[in-house]
Amino acid sequence: MSVRKQSFIQGAMILLAAGLVNRLLGFVPRIVLPRMIGAEGVGLIQLVYPFMIVLLTVIAGGLPLAVAKLVAEADSRDDPAAMKKTVRGAMTLAVSAGLIASAACLGLAGWISSEVMTDSRVHAAFLCMIPVLPLVAVSSVWRGYFQGKQNMIPTAFSSTTETLVRIVLSLLFAALLVPYGLEAAAAGSVLGMVAGELAGLLVLWQQVSSDRAAGRKSRPASVERQASASDRGVFRSLLGIAIPVTGSRLIGSLSYLLESILTARSLAAAGLTAAAATAQYGALQGMVIPVLLLPGALTYSLAVSLVPSLSEAAARQDWATIHKRLHQSMRLAVVTGAPFIVLMGLLAEPLCQLIYGDDSMAGMLRWMAPIAIFLYMQAPLQAALQALDRPGTALFNTFAGAAVKLALIVQLATQPQLGILGAVIAIGVNMVLVTLLHWISVARLTGFRLNPFDFLKVMTAMVVMSAVALWIWNGRFLPADGLNLAASSLAAVVVYLILLMAMRMIDGHDAARIPLIGRLFR
Repeated sequence: MSVRKQSFIQGAMILLAAGLVNRLLGFVPRIVLPRMIGAEGVGLIQLVYPFMIVLLTVIAGGLPLAVAKLVAEADSRDDPAAMKKTVRGAMTLAVSAGLIASAACLGLAGWISSEVMTDSRVHAAFLCMIPVLPLVAVSSVWRGYFQGKQNMIPTAFSSTTETLVRIVLSLLFAALLVPYGLEAAAAGSVLGMVAGELAGLLVLWQQVSSDRAAGRKSRPASVERQASASDRGVFRSLLGIAIPVTGSRLIGSLSYLLESILTARSLAAAGLTAAAATAQYGALQGMVIPVLLLPGALTYSLAVSLVPSLSEAAARQDWATIHKRLHQSMRLAVVTGAPFIVLMGLLAEPLCQLIYGDDSMAGMLRWMAPIAIFLYMQAPLQAALQALDRPGTALFNTFAGAAVKLALIVQLATQPQLGILGAVIAIGVNMVLVTLLHWISVARLTGFRLNPFDFLKVMTAMVVMSAVALWIWNGRFLPADGLNLAASSLAAVVVYLILLMAMRMIDGHDAARIPLIGRLFR
């Protein structure tokens, strides 16, 4: 299959569909795995994650975005030779980093398991996860290539395949190895993750092979040689974009590690036992935050689609298109995130009870729901800074937000009257601060402004849908709470969409660009 470029909205919607599927499927192991191997077995897996996240960030944190940006620029010049050299150079960097990190982890596995992670039982799981490093290195480059070509179908197909294989095999291997102990079961679950990453990589490899075959048929060899350009500076260009982006994401990864340490110690200082502090922080990061991030599937898809679109427009100095794409992405982020905010804030208890069978964390979800709108706007703004050659600005903004968050955790979570609520406030301040800094940076760079009446229209629709949701939920018209929750949510969202269409925040032209169902609105 040859590479087919989608429009900005089509690419975003394709990734949105895949992202929603992946996030919904991602809840399956969160529910099933603890019942299979218990909290202790899950804890062994979770101990491996922070260290591996940092390594994956170093290996492939900013490289896909760098590849996407350079490929998009070369594609706008119709220079396939430059695209090929970009991919080749990125692959060299990624595979080298992946192999070096794998060798280092293999040699230091014993020390890391016993000293860094403080529990030697994670040794088997840590060893099983090492193959993920080179696999992610290769797949990240290919995903960046298709992102730069503005063809989001391979990335969406690959990520969905990876998720399905990972869930099925993680649960299967864990179940098969439970009789051999928690250490073996945790390692089996990790092996399922490795298998999922391999499956996703094979899907990308097949798509790359098809793309190359189609390219050879459509472009004569003589043209290819004539279009060839010098590969001098390819590594420098890749690293110039990737290093600041990697640094920004590395700050986030390290901030997460420090956040977990400081929160636990601050809650202990506030008078909680170690077990209670771990349970509260686990509820925040393992239950509340994933629910908040569920609508982020759209913002992720917008960010991925925005980078090549803005890079291509910036290469042409087309500021009208840049403003148009920014307005589209920000409007979609706000419009789609708003109804989730209403439902998570008003119906926190039944929502948590339905998902987790426990509503003890509903208070934290209700506190964080209104602030989540800043989180949904953050990804497109950061992508815009990276696409417009300002990754260093994004890095500084992220660092500033992380520093403030960690300082507030120490200051607030140590107070007995606040406790875990202090950590919630600190995380919320981080979301608001980083988003506002990104917004100011983008506005100064491009002169981009959002119409304040758009926010007023969305807020009006939110107020009306809130009344509808509460009326149906409090009325208890159906026999089961789950049915009442579904009915109130569905009715509220329908009212919200009708109001937005009446206020012309959504029109038939927007709907017509959605893949598959768009033709119904044309």
